[in-house]
Formats: sequence, structure tokens, C-alpha cells
Amino acid sequence: MSGTSSPGPAPDTLELAALLCSRVCHDLISPVGAIVNGLEVLDDNPKPEDRDFALDLIRKSAKTASARLQFCRLAFGAAGSAGAQIDLGDAQTMARGHIEDGKITITWNLPRLLLPKNRVKLLLNMLIIAQQTIPRGGTLTIDPIGDGETMGFCVTSSGLNARVPQNIANLVSASSTATVDAHAVQPYYTRLLAQACGLSVTLTPDGEKVLVTAS
Repeated sequence: MSGTSSPGPAPDTLELAALLCSRVCHDLISPVGAIVNGLEVLDDNPKPEDRDFALDLIRKSAKTASARLQFCRLAFGAAGSAGAQIDLGDAQTMARGHIEDGKITITWNLPRLLLPKNRVKLLLNMLIIAQQTIPRGGTLTIDPIGDGETMGFCVTSSGLNARVPQNIANLVSASSTATVDAHAVQPYYTRLLAQACGLSVTLTPDGEKVLVTAS
């Protein structure tokens, strides 16, 4: 992913905003580019089978782009005014639309209730991190830690060759001094969300699983 390198481990607010925008654009480039490619095929007066292929590509890519936009809006966006709360049921819908792709499935064991927006944004960003611990696919299981508005979360990643990416583990650590660039902004942002909630995030190997915990 392309992006501007940070001059230090703690970007200022303007640079953090720019890095997050770079991250969102990176997530959308692939499906939007596929839509453009499909339209170019249609512009060339294709044979019927090529036209059907192009239309199928456009449909699938538009669906993917929409799911990613909705997820990013919730995970990285303002998501309402200060003090706003978000329905965990809506978070579940966004997470499934963005992450479940035939390789990864989600087991959602959280109750349906309203939580402060930063806590829900933290959960969605934990799912992005957990997704990266099972590069060959598998299952993400989300369980609550505690209850009510002070609820924490545990995301258990299960899959072939599950592992803890050390760079991500370092970036979510409050003691990290790693440089924050466009590659690293998402785990760094997860750390900021956890701190805003009075929590800390850890990545722990557990046999053939990885636990991503906010408590």
C-alpha cells in the first residue's frame, strides 16, 4: 500500500487523518478498479459471453465496494456526534459484509445492545487485525469480556498457520515507538481507540489460535 511515511512514531492529527484516508482509499482501489475494467469491456462491444462476464464482474465489485465503504464509515468515520452510541447488530452486519468472503467466517457471540461509538469502532478494528492473523482463512469468533457499556472483547482467530504478526503486535502496544506510516496506521489507530476506552489490546498465540483481546 502506498502512503506517506510519518516523521515519528506519533503522527499529529492532520497526518493521522491523511494516513487513515490513504488506508480507506487502498481498500477501495481494487473493487472500483474492477468496475472500471468491466465498463471498458462493455464499451468495446463484446461478444455475449464477454458481456455477461463484464456485468457479473461489475455487480460483484460494486457489492464489494459498497460493503467496504459501509464498514470503513463505521470503523474509521465519525459515526455520529460526541457521545453517540452504535447498535452492535449494525456492527455485525457491517463486519460480515466486509470480512466474510468465502475464506473467512465470523461467529458473533455478542448480545445486541447499544455501545459507545469508540468501543464499537475498536471492535471493528480488532476484527481487521484478527483477519491478518489467519492469512489462509478460517474463523473469527467474537466473545464479550464483561457486559454493558464497559464491555471488552476477545476475538479468537482459528485457521491454518494462524500467527501473530509481530509488527502489528508492537504497534498496538502502548509502549511501542515504531514509526507510523500508511502501512501501520490501522493498528496504531486501534491502539488510540483502546486508550480512549480505557482498554489495551494484546495479541496472544494460543496453540493453533490467536487471541486479540481488548480489556
